[in-house]
Amino acid sequence: MSRIPQTDPELTHRLTRRGMLGVAAGATAAALLGAASPATAAESASAGRGRPVLPPGRLGIQLYSLRDKVSTLGFAPVFAELEKYGYDEVEFAGYTQGSAGPITLAQLRRLARNHGLTPIGSHVGYYSDDPNAYTFAQNLTKVLDDAQALGLKHIGTASGPFRYGSTVDAWKRAAEEFNTYGAAAKARGMKFYQHNHSDEFSFATDNPKVRLYDVVLAETDPDLVFLEMDIFWAYAGQFRFSKRPDGSPAPFEPLDYVLRQPHRYPLFHVKDGVSDPSNQFGYRMVDVGDGDIDYQKFISAVTRLRGERLAHHWQTERDQPDESFTFARRSSAYLHSLREKC
Repeated sequence: MSRIPQTDPELTHRLTRRGMLGVAAGATAAALLGAASPATAAESASAGRGRPVLPPGRLGIQLYSLRDKVSTLGFAPVFAELEKYGYDEVEFAGYTQGSAGPITLAQLRRLARNHGLTPIGSHVGYYSDDPNAYTFAQNLTKVLDDAQALGLKHIGTASGPFRYGSTVDAWKRAAEEFNTYGAAAKARGMKFYQHNHSDEFSFATDNPKVRLYDVVLAETDPDLVFLEMDIFWAYAGQFRFSKRPDGSPAPFEPLDYVLRQPHRYPLFHVKDGVSDPSNQFGYRMVDVGDGDIDYQKFISAVTRLRGERLAHHWQTERDQPDESFTFARRSSAYLHSLREKC
């Protein structure tokens, strides 16, 4: 059963503050989020007694989830919808995504700001065999120039550090390149980051006792290289790689990585899944709030750390949403409804 509430007082208040709803705040928010039944109204009222789990101004969305709408409608209508749904930030996966009509980076930045959205990060390829490719390895200066033009504070890659293979030395070599990109980004006032999938939690082929994710953490400079934990894929990694190739146990908890080094995780992908052991990844992807990942626990554990409440950015994502605007709206409503337990 979906945990997504039909109405949320906190989201309604935030939208009103943005000047979007005027005197019709309650009615308009109900139209956006759906009419409330007595049961869901009571649930929201109960939830509203605690402090919001989601920090103010830190909800974003990875625009890859909305690529179908960007390609057919363009960025402006998409940003207008995200503003209605209470989003604060956007993370790019390319600066056109097949958008309807040409757009410059300056126009894109201004368009986002006009809709109350802060461009927070972007995914760019790590490397390519094409020397002219738009990747960190082939065109670092251009990648950073564009990120700076958009006013990004973070610029990263969703490519795994598998460029040279899956041995410990191969990942050390990739880590050195990440350090280079991180130093170049830092010189421009940005943070370089890497976004995980599940394979990063696998084991080195030359030393099955070593988890590859631990290599990149150990071999990258914590002042130069940061991580964007995709929480869904981290739990998929937990499902796939809680045993070493020889069958010996190697359990891990994704949240523990963050709690040990919270400063290394400025960004998160908030992506949900229903537990399904028959699936190779252990989960079936669903809208945020419809799955089994405990986001109240996860987000609260991070934001309760001293000095960390506003230090992180939470980007919703679903790789193949059934309907992308519905995904964006429902995911925002759910995350805004979460309250700290008193």
